[in-house]
Amino acid sequence: MSLPTQILPEHHHHCDDLFVAAEDAVGRGDWAEAEAAFGRFEGQMKAHFDAEETLLFPSFEAATGMSDGPTRMMRYEHEQMRSLLAQLAAACTARDDDSYAGVAETLLMLIQQHNMKEENILYPMCEQALGARAEQLGNEIGSLLEGKHG
Repeated sequence: MSLPTQILPEHHHHCDDLFVAAEDAVGRGDWAEAEAAFGRFEGQMKAHFDAEETLLFPSFEAATGMSDGPTRMMRYEHEQMRSLLAQLAAACTARDDDSYAGVAETLLMLIQQHNMKEENILYPMCEQALGARAEQLGNEIGSLLEGKHG
């Protein structure tokens, strides 16, 4: 059984590991590895946002009729994180470890707060609202994320 409440938190952890790998490379001053590691992290974060914004959120909104609630806030936070990811990419390109560290700290705090809201509030709401559709949606999300692991 593949449910969004299982797949998406696991993917959060996967993204966290990729984030740490990028930060470690920046800390060592290995900019070639930092850029590669950051690219993997950024790609997985964007895949995660895509899975939620194209599959999970619309399904939840259709099932509940609620489009101005928690999914709106999550989309807003995704936009904030996309902006921070762009700043991190620029810091990598400039090989600016101080800028990278400052933006990474901000992004880490936002990710932690965001993931807690999703895992403890939104995902369970989605699963309840989607009922029998939750497993099918979980499989679709899993396929989308698996396809973007490359």
